[in-house]
Formats: sequence, C-alpha cells, structure tokens
Amino acid sequence: LCPKLIMNNNQPPLAIIGGSGLDVFDGLENPIEKPPINTPFGQPSAGLVYGKLSGSDVVFLARHGKDHQYAPHRVNYRANIHALASLGVRKVIAVAAVGGITEVMENRVLVVPDQLIDYTSGRLSSFSDRPDTVVQHVDFSYPFTRELSQRILDAASRQNIVVQDGGIYGVTEGPRLETAAEISRMEKDGCDLVGMTLMPEAVLAREAGLDYAALALVVNRAAGKSQELITMDMIKSNLQEGMSQVRSILCGVMAMSVRVCD
Repeated sequence: LCPKLIMNNNQPPLAIIGGSGLDVFDGLENPIEKPPINTPFGQPSAGLVYGKLSGSDVVFLARHGKDHQYAPHRVNYRANIHALASLGVRKVIAVAAVGGITEVMENRVLVVPDQLIDYTSGRLSSFSDRPDTVVQHVDFSYPFTRELSQRILDAASRQNIVVQDGGIYGVTEGPRLETAAEISRMEKDGCDLVGMTLMPEAVLAREAGLDYAALALVVNRAAGKSQELITMDMIKSNLQEGMSQVRSILCGVMAMSVRVCD
C-alpha cells in the first residue's frame, strides 16, 4: 500500500472526484500533481493533485482522466478509491453531470442525491473478488453519508445557491445516452436523475470505510422529457454555466472544513 498522506493541518485531506466538466480543478492553491500510483487493482484514472482550497488540504482526482479519455464503463473505479484510501483520505465528494428525469430536475439544477439505483452491468464493483481479500457484505441501505451531504448543502446555503436536498440517482452503463422507454422505466422506479458514474464508486467507498457524498449538476433533460434533441453543445453549455457554482460550493465546503478543524 502507498504511505498515508497527512498534510499541513494534521487532518486527513478531503478528496474531490471530478466528473465531466471538472477534469481539472482551477483555483487550487499550490497544486502538486503526482504521477498515477500503482494499486493492487491497477492505476487510477489520473495522477492525484494535492493542494489547498479555501485554506484546507484537498486531493483532486479526475474520474475520467485529465484528458477525459475514459468512458464511464472503462473507469478503473477500484484503483481510484483504493488510491485515495491508501493515502489517508477519509471523506470523498463526487461531482457528477446528470440528466434530469422528474419535472423539478431542469437544466443547471444542482442536487445532492440521497439514494441510487444501479442499472449497470459487468463493472467490477467490489474489492472482495481477490483470493487475498476478506469478503465484505457492507450495509448499503443509505449509499451517501448524510453528514457530508449536509456540509455540501450548508456551504451552498451560505452562498445563496439553491441545491435540491435529496433525489434518486439511476446509474446506467453508458457511454450511450438512454432511450425514452428506458427513462420512462426509470421514472416508474422512482429515479429523479440519470447518470453513469456513481456506481460502483459509492459502494467501493463504503467498502473502504470512506464517507461519500455527491454533488450532481443537471446538464440535460433525459430522453423523452423534452422536445429538444440532446446535443453535446447543449450539455457543454450547461456544464460551463453550472460548474462555476459547483466550484463555489466546493470552496465553501473546504472553508467549513478549516473551521471544523480549528
């Protein structure tokens, strides 16, 4: 295992996993990027970037790679989570770009989901598939850590940024977008959002004993929920507008971390 990383404030650093639109976190103070490290599960998507945000230590990892070269079903989620855990990280905030299913989930709405449904197939979703590991049957009733989710909501509230508290995130295999019939089925299942990346990331964090929460940005209405065609230009435009608020909220979370540590 890699040596644990305890940074300047003698507290384990919080990690941010950036998704689409956040492959690079501009604004980190004194960023230091390390080459991808080796784990028993291979290399993570990118080198870990160490730095400070609002005066608090943070580790940033680009989920899809620095150049967004890994499709959702090809991300090495196990290596990503293992690398963070082995360096001493105890809390992870995952950023995700999603489609909106229910009426309130319009373009550029921000959401802190509280539940998920996994529709993926074939992904390596556990650390417990090696002969040298203990089989874990983790309680996954509530996949997101409420305390960490609340810190995101509080940081947004302090900046008068509206964020939806709660929502069911349906995870599809990708990289293609869904059919209108698939979205209709997901809506009947209770899903508010559709995305491609929070599983197996969330359950691996649970297996590793990490607190895990997500901040999702709606970048398009899901298939069949709008008269418009879903285009990459539309998604990119909503990403650019929404990610500025995401960065502000994350800065607020880190500022609160400093106060908590003090």
